[in-house]
Amino acid sequence: MNKIALVMMTTALAMPMAAFAAKATTLSVDEKIEINAPASAVWAKANNFGDLGAWHPAVKKTEIVEGTNNKVGAVRLLTLQDDGTIKEKLNAYSDKNKSFKYQILEGVLPVSSYVSVFTVKDIAGGKSLVEWKGHFKRKDTSATPAAGQTDEDATKTIHAVYTGGLENLKKISETK
Repeated sequence: MNKIALVMMTTALAMPMAAFAAKATTLSVDEKIEINAPASAVWAKANNFGDLGAWHPAVKKTEIVEGTNNKVGAVRLLTLQDDGTIKEKLNAYSDKNKSFKYQILEGVLPVSSYVSVFTVKDIAGGKSLVEWKGHFKRKDTSATPAAGQTDEDATKTIHAVYTGGLENLKKISETK
């Protein structure tokens, strides 16, 4: 009887640990860039939820497929340069605060539960600080994610998306 009880207790204790190991953790990326242009000018280049391709070089085409552009609830479909797609929903938008928040509904990136905030702020000297930060999990949330679907892959991908976009936004905003 004691052996049976011991096996049952060991199994009961191991089950939550196995479930914990299988659970994907929340990851985050926070990128910032200083741009030698006023926040209002930078925001004017980046504020159109319906045209991410205007400043992000990875995006070939953006189309609003539901709702109204720059209004909460709008859904955009991004077509990337390699023809992959990402569908995103606008969760918050503030022209006054030069900020928007959105989530990925589906797409080719190795992430899930993705929510991001993009903000442009005035800083000293007529410059601006642009911050793009996101929280997400890897797409394959199993205990043993497939190749290309690890936490590291998800983080590296979002880091590359943010830096590629921010560096290009800086370039086009500082060009006279």
